[in-house]
Amino acid sequence: KAGFVTRDARQVERKKVGLRKARRRPQFSKR
Repeated sequence: KAGFVTRDARQVERKKVGLRKARRRPQFSKR
């Protein structure tokens, strides 16, 4: 685990198409 402390291996979840940011859904209503 070389450089584990300095470099965080986790990556940012990329923005999905049609959504605002990665997780945040746009406001949605059934009709």
